[in-house]
Amino acid sequence: MKIGIIGAGNIGGNLTRRLTALGHEVSVANSRGPQTLTALAEETGAKPVSASEAAKGAQVVVVTVPLKAVPDLPTGFLDGAAEGAAVIDTGNYYPQRDGRITAVEDGLPESRWTEQQIGHPVIKAFNGTYAQDILDRGRPQGTPDRQALPVAGDDPAAKQAVRDLIDELGFDTVDGGGLDDSWRQQPGTPVYGNRGDADAIAKALSEASPERSAEFRA
Repeated sequence: MKIGIIGAGNIGGNLTRRLTALGHEVSVANSRGPQTLTALAEETGAKPVSASEAAKGAQVVVVTVPLKAVPDLPTGFLDGAAEGAAVIDTGNYYPQRDGRITAVEDGLPESRWTEQQIGHPVIKAFNGTYAQDILDRGRPQGTPDRQALPVAGDDPAAKQAVRDLIDELGFDTVDGGGLDDSWRQQPGTPVYGNRGDADAIAKALSEASPERSAEFRA
């Protein structure tokens, strides 16, 4: 599968490592230019590209940049993606880093805000996952207590594509509902950073409160 990854930080870098190891064709970009990704490319075999080129022909595009950087993504960066491409948003709103985003403070789910900025539906996944777990905690399907990740989004086909990819990475998934329900996996909720199995993740999602804790408010 052809996969584009925009953002080469902890999550983006480790997804690049795992997905190339699984045999996927990965293009990876960051905000500083492909010349700064030489080491990651040599390590993984991924193709370093500009952010405007990362989605070209991709069936899955991962947007894993700070929320404040989403509006600065190149205009039309998804135009060259494959038809029906799934776009994964791994982002979280941290006001200490991102500054105040009024719509999110007023209750708009973070990934709905991202969707509005980029003009394309997104699937929320990996946002509460420890980056190192992507490398270390994947297990074969059917392993007892296999770690599960929540996945939220409105497009059933795109959501299934993301769930299948996560399964390939070695994790179970739990349907987190539509994107309007994705607040259940935002920072400060019981599922955020939770390493539980599918039952534990489903329970954590059900116990979430829409009230954002003071720690995660501007």
